[in-house]
Amino acid sequence: MSARLRTAAAVGGSRILGVGAYRPNRLVSNEEVAAPIDSSDEWIRKRSGITTRRFAAEDESVVSMAAEASLKALAQAGVAPESVDTVLLASMSYLEQSPAGAPQVAHLIGAKEPGAMDVGAACAGFCYALATGDALVRSGTSRHVVVVGSEKMSDIVSGTDRGTAFLFGDGAGAVVLGPSDEPGIGPVAWGSDGGRRELIAHDRTWLDVRDEAGPWPTLRMAGPEVFRWAVATAPRVARRALDLAGLLPQDVAAFIPHQANGRIIDSVARELQLPEGVAVAREVVSVGNTSAASIPLAMEDLLNSVALPSGSPALLVGFGAGLVHAAQVVVLP
Repeated sequence: MSARLRTAAAVGGSRILGVGAYRPNRLVSNEEVAAPIDSSDEWIRKRSGITTRRFAAEDESVVSMAAEASLKALAQAGVAPESVDTVLLASMSYLEQSPAGAPQVAHLIGAKEPGAMDVGAACAGFCYALATGDALVRSGTSRHVVVVGSEKMSDIVSGTDRGTAFLFGDGAGAVVLGPSDEPGIGPVAWGSDGGRRELIAHDRTWLDVRDEAGPWPTLRMAGPEVFRWAVATAPRVARRALDLAGLLPQDVAAFIPHQANGRIIDSVARELQLPEGVAVAREVVSVGNTSAASIPLAMEDLLNSVALPSGSPALLVGFGAGLVHAAQVVVLP
């Protein structure tokens, strides 16, 4: 007689219990980043909508910022760190190949031997990690999951590259997921196009650094091509996420896209034909593009600045290097 496997007891759904954010103290103006790229405050505002961004200090890392944001999310959720059984870290700027950053984050927040792993999906990383955390809770594998996006983009962006220097900033945002009788995170709509990987990529590989003298590898982006891809892809995947959740654009209270660029956010919101009353996150203006951290940071900012009732549905959409994209509808805490 063959043995039969036992599976974890599934639950009705998962939901976001708390949100936390960490923004470095150093505020960097457009004037500061404009000089090395022969630009101006006016040009940067017109092209991106960004007025300032935050840069982390030398002693602030992807891991330390992730831990700070996670502790704030746990405090808001009322969940003790020792109750966390999984930590998921989304980042594209964590520079250590091994060990992964998530176990270090778990240690710093005081979690007791949780499962922990890094998620590498660039600016869509938070949505990918959120979908993974949701599946873990719904399946009964995990009960409380910390999902955190953390970036120190100032480590991988050249201050003299005209295509990227003015766009990116540093910071971390986190959510805590827990079980729910009803689904609080909708099905994820995601995808990739590896055939266009060169549109957002480092200019050199780590092997180049090992084998020959040369500059530190930094991020490069084909701006016009990425813009066209983003404004075509984000509305499509967002509509698919709404359809999977059984909702229409007028059913959501908030739209929280990846904070890539003010022009992209406005274009996608128009294309989705969101009603006037929908709150649209635009934290990119003050913190720049923080890649995997941008959606949870913008979520925290929106919850603190707009009177959104608990339980309001919000549409999330991420897109970036890979190329990758993902979207889902969540119920806000």
